[in-house]
Amino acid sequence: MSYVSEVADLQISKYTNIGSLAILVFDYCITFQDEVRWTWSRPWGLIRVVFTISRYLPFVGSGLTAYAALRVGGPCPPSLAENIIHILSIVAAEGLLVIRTWAFWQKSKKVLIVLLIYSTATVIGAVAMNVLPNHQLISTDVSMIPGPCGFESSRNSALVYTILALFECVILALTAYKWFRDYRDSEIQSSIVTTVYGGSMLYMLCIIAITVTNVVVDAAFPVGFTNLFDTYVSG
Repeated sequence: MSYVSEVADLQISKYTNIGSLAILVFDYCITFQDEVRWTWSRPWGLIRVVFTISRYLPFVGSGLTAYAALRVGGPCPPSLAENIIHILSIVAAEGLLVIRTWAFWQKSKKVLIVLLIYSTATVIGAVAMNVLPNHQLISTDVSMIPGPCGFESSRNSALVYTILALFECVILALTAYKWFRDYRDSEIQSSIVTTVYGGSMLYMLCIIAITVTNVVVDAAFPVGFTNLFDTYVSG
């Protein structure tokens, strides 16, 4: 890898993150009316707190990522704070998936316990991989960019996204199984059921596709691309 090619890769990564921030803002604008209608009038509880974190915290993380991408001098961006915010944003988003899956299963206590245990194990495993940047579990190229403030991540991120992808596949499998077992061949099949379950499965398939893309990018692409979808994932 040459210095020039890595700089070009970093520029693509930075532009992608700035574009992802614009998409995040656009998505917020077109869904704000629905948020006001369905959320603001509800009392505060666990679900609303988790939703609010997953809805608004990504703007903070994306802002820090944009600052790191646009930075041309001065002190290094607060990478630890940025990582913590990204992790919290992802945990909140995955938490909403857990709550929705639990609701699909008629709030079964057994399902909830299994999901909570698996979610906790997923978070611990992902954080463990994320906080070991100096212990490369995947072989990596050496960055040609001098200085401590490069816009790049550890190759361990590929393992973090692999753990998340497995978790999301489990959530998808539970939703699909519940739909096909209880509703697919029953008389209560309706457009509402199809919309709720079908929409949920399509949404999770999109999330899994993004997560798997990050696995491939972080594991196999040049090191300059390791932050390519940083903003998009946390948002």
